[in-house]
Amino acid sequence: MSEFIAGALANYGQFFNLGAFLSVVTNSVTWAIIGSLVVLEGLLSADNALVLAIMVRHLPVKQQRKALFYGIFGAYLFRFIAIGLGTYLIKIWWIKLVGALYLLWLAFQFFFRKKDEGEDDGDAGKESPSMGFWRTVLAVEMMDIAFSMDSVLAAFGVSDQVWVLFLGGVLGVAMMRGVAQIFLTLICRYPELETTAYVLIAIIGFKMMGSSFGFIVSNAVFFGTMVVVFLSTFLIHHLRQREV
Repeated sequence: MSEFIAGALANYGQFFNLGAFLSVVTNSVTWAIIGSLVVLEGLLSADNALVLAIMVRHLPVKQQRKALFYGIFGAYLFRFIAIGLGTYLIKIWWIKLVGALYLLWLAFQFFFRKKDEGEDDGDAGKESPSMGFWRTVLAVEMMDIAFSMDSVLAAFGVSDQVWVLFLGGVLGVAMMRGVAQIFLTLICRYPELETTAYVLIAIIGFKMMGSSFGFIVSNAVFFGTMVVVFLSTFLIHHLRQREV
């Protein structure tokens, strides 16, 4: 137990270590990793941003913006706690294996489960119009945390550096608040992007599973694969359009 506490505290200490922060922000390779985390967050969370917008729509316009702004703190706090603990726990092989299996299960569910028509993300976000401002803020906080779990776990498969994960999460959440509609429009125009997100999750899951057994994939191969998969989405889309 004392080893766990010491390890977790050492991880949290990196949040307040200027050297650790500067080593991340001055390294072009880590910015490539952060960029991939931001894109992954965007692909996974575009529809979630729409749900949050629905949750606050019964409030006056000024309060809608405040509720969404306050809701960001819940997402950031969850990431701070999860990253500090997770980057220590994920080094334990069986925890890494469980995380990998969960990511692969997410991909399996997406590709093989029967999707119920009308299974409503929108209904999940509909709240009673009688809810006051602070109850709405609390609901947004809880929903933000629930939406964060999958993307945080996927991020652990990409990197184990505290500041890389935190900056990727922070920028991803901030971006989704500002440009959620752009991602939604992009996904509507290229619906294959939703499939791409889960292909990437499966790749991350296999990478995490391999590393739990000592099989390490180099960053060049891993990110090269992710870039190829992402760009191939647009090629597949245009080939399908030609066939129509």
